[in-house]
Formats: sequence, C-alpha cells, structure tokens
Amino acid sequence: MRNADRTAPQRAHRAERVALVATLALTFVTGIVDAVGFVGLDRVFVGNMTGNIVVLGMGVAGADRLPVLGPAVALCAFAAGAFLGGLLLRGRGKGWNPVVSVVLGSCGCLLMLLGGCCLVPAVEGHRALELTAVSVTAGVMGVQAAAARSLAVRDVTTVVVTSTLTALASESITRGGRHSLLNRRLGAILLIFSGAVFGVLLLELGLAVPLFAAGALTAATACVGHTMLPPQPPAREPTCPR
Repeated sequence: MRNADRTAPQRAHRAERVALVATLALTFVTGIVDAVGFVGLDRVFVGNMTGNIVVLGMGVAGADRLPVLGPAVALCAFAAGAFLGGLLLRGRGKGWNPVVSVVLGSCGCLLMLLGGCCLVPAVEGHRALELTAVSVTAGVMGVQAAAARSLAVRDVTTVVVTSTLTALASESITRGGRHSLLNRRLGAILLIFSGAVFGVLLLELGLAVPLFAAGALTAATACVGHTMLPPQPPAREPTCPR
C-alpha cells in the first residue's frame, strides 16, 4: 500500500511532463504550418487565427492588396475543426485518453496526405487547389488545438503566443529567480518561432515537404503520448452500504 502511495505522485508527475513535451511539439508544428500558409499559400495563417483576423481586416480595407478570401476560409475551417474536436472530446475530461490519441493521429495522417497531394505540380499556383489546402490545414489545426486544450497543460496553448508572451513578461520575469525566464512559456515562444524558421527552410523543397514533416511530427506525438500516457481507469461508483 505504501509503495502504491509513493508511485502515484511519480506517475502523475511523469504524465504531466510527457503532456508538456507533447504540447510543445504541437506548438512547433503550428510554426511549421503557419510558415506554409503565409509564405506558400498567399499570406494566410492556418494555425494562428489572431494574425488571420488582422490580415482579413486589413484586406477588407484594401491595404496593400492583402488577401480576403484565404483568411476567411481559414477562419471558418479552423472554427469547424475546433468544433469537431470539441464534439469528439466532449465528456472525456482533462488529460490524455484514447480519443486524444486517435484525434492527433488522424490530424497527422491528414497533414501527410495533404503533403502527398501537394507533390502534384498543378497544386502550386492553382487558386482553387491552394484554397483547398488552406481549408484542410486550418481545419486540422482547429481539431489539433481542441485536442491540445483537453490536455490542459498550463501556460502552453500551441496556437496563441500573445497571451504566453504577456504571462512571461508580466508574471514570470517580474517574480525573478532562477525560473523567471527559463520556463515553459519561453519554450513555447521559441518553439513556434523555430517551427516557422524550419517551415520556411523546408518550403525551398516545395509545399509537400513541410506539410509532411508537420504531419509526421503530429503522428509521432500521438504515438508517444498514447504509449506513455495511458488513460486513467474509470472512477468506481460508490457502493451502497448494506
């Protein structure tokens, strides 16, 4: 009994650490796909919807010929994906469960499939096909963001950097100490930055390569999480005293 009491906190700590690493990996994926969307698909964000709303507003105002249709499609697709993810995960509670594994694994497969489709030369430069790629990628990122929220990792949201940067500057740094800067908040910011750099570099090889890389990393995250974060056993219903 005492051994069980000792191992329970250790398992909980390990589960928290693995969930953190998984969420940070998905943050890196966001940087990759946003680089694909903005650089490779006519200045459209597919993961960061804050940027899309700003681009859409400026585009509606006619500023610098910014796109309107692409950001609008991405916003709708992301919202639809998040809605679908919410439906799939509703009632599952916080933390890892088999549905999270299936959802993230499916997201990874869709991104890799889309990358394979982008190997067709006619995709790049074809407006309708590019918009299809935008909608699929944004929809996948919406589902993925919903799955990441269900993991409930504090201070890491995979797609929102503004609030993370605010928390880092206003809370972490002001407290001082050893962890005032070197923490998960800074890690999330650096990872989405690194993902964007990595995505742009891979775009030199075509649209297919960064999409396939993002999908492979998402699928690997799902596999690792499913293996190392088994679902919690269902709580026992209280029995009536006899």
